[in-house]
Amino acid sequence: MMPMPITDSMFLLLESREHPLHVAGLQLYDIPDGAGPDYVYDLHRKMLAAADIQPLFRRRPRRGLTSFGQWAWQSDDDLDLEYHVRLSALPRPGKIRQLLELVSRLHGSLLDRHRPLWEFHLIDGVEGNRYATYTKVHHALVDGASATRQLVRMLTTDPADLDCRPFWSVRPKTPSKPVNGTEFSLSAVTSGVSDALGIAPAVVRTGLQTLREQAMTMPFQAPKTVLNVNIGGARRFAAQSWPMDRIRDLGRKTGATVNDIALAMSAGALRRYLLELNALPAAPLVAMVPVSLRGARLSSDATGNSVGTILCSLATDIPDPAVRLDQIVTTMLTSKRTYAQLTPLQITALSALMAGGAALAPIPGMTQLTPPAFNLIISNVPGPTEEMYFDGAKLTGTYPVSFLLDGQALNITLTSHAGSLDFGVVGCRRSLPHLQHFLGHLDAALVELERAAG
Repeated sequence: MMPMPITDSMFLLLESREHPLHVAGLQLYDIPDGAGPDYVYDLHRKMLAAADIQPLFRRRPRRGLTSFGQWAWQSDDDLDLEYHVRLSALPRPGKIRQLLELVSRLHGSLLDRHRPLWEFHLIDGVEGNRYATYTKVHHALVDGASATRQLVRMLTTDPADLDCRPFWSVRPKTPSKPVNGTEFSLSAVTSGVSDALGIAPAVVRTGLQTLREQAMTMPFQAPKTVLNVNIGGARRFAAQSWPMDRIRDLGRKTGATVNDIALAMSAGALRRYLLELNALPAAPLVAMVPVSLRGARLSSDATGNSVGTILCSLATDIPDPAVRLDQIVTTMLTSKRTYAQLTPLQITALSALMAGGAALAPIPGMTQLTPPAFNLIISNVPGPTEEMYFDGAKLTGTYPVSFLLDGQALNITLTSHAGSLDFGVVGCRRSLPHLQHFLGHLDAALVELERAAG
């Protein structure tokens, strides 16, 4: 067995039936011209033949005496590929809404911890001579960005290349660390805890003082909303794409980045959605936004630390879309500049502090008794910039499907893909009705931003 880093094992410790903690993605493909009616069935058989599984996707979680009671990874040398790789079909012609309903059901079920923590669903019968894939992998195994990289590795830019291999069979450039064997020391178990506790309070205090001086949004300043309630295990999923040319043109007119525009679209959609539910608070909603700090003025000992967490006021209390966008741009720019003044250790500590409030939610009563650390997470995961293919089928859409925590009934994740911006919106089925309306609100928000920019 191989010891599991404490940051990864936390996703297993916090998971429950109401809170599945896997990341997932929905992809849409055009079936190649001239392909027969059995194309997807044959593709499924071809994928099952790719039984040379890389070590990462053989890992299953175990804990016992040999791991001192801590979670560890063990290699499954008898993996049942037919269990993990599944063929489904929609009743033809399968509407996109039916596809999203299927993904909603699949996304609400837990992964089997007695097996490697991933599933791949091949879905036939999508209208427009298309098929879809839905992949879910536990967050203890990969994060959203790593999952996207796994997808890209199995694709090609050549539509004539019919020798593509599925992600579990594609060998990474850097081999995964083997997990078979019995090496497991007590020092390895405790090292992650020591690292986590080794962030000195003085570092946090210094960083907090800097943030206050810059008037940045701090944790627990968000209003309590219908988004911040105890959640159940069932999910709703909605997805749609917008042309990247529209987003970039709007960015040129307003001086905003693609991420700023996405945040403003989300803010406008949230305002409309909450007004529809008669539940818009007077105070602005706050989003937790993971951001890349690559290129920021970090100290020379940054050693690759390029990710921070920003709390962004979405200005949902402001009716004017132009003013709302301007506030978002200013907030994000100020936060990035402030982080550029901090050391990597301060960025790590403060990012953990920003996101750490959500970790209190599993404590009974905390969601009701405390204000939310933030209202929702909005993240942007970079995707492929070129047209991509798998076994001759063109990838036409890739939609992230993220996870929810107690007190966080909505998540918005988006990715770029060959000239489009693809939004994936996940909500608690019990808490948030009519989530499909959110897609119309996103489109309306973009239209009003374009009109405001002239």
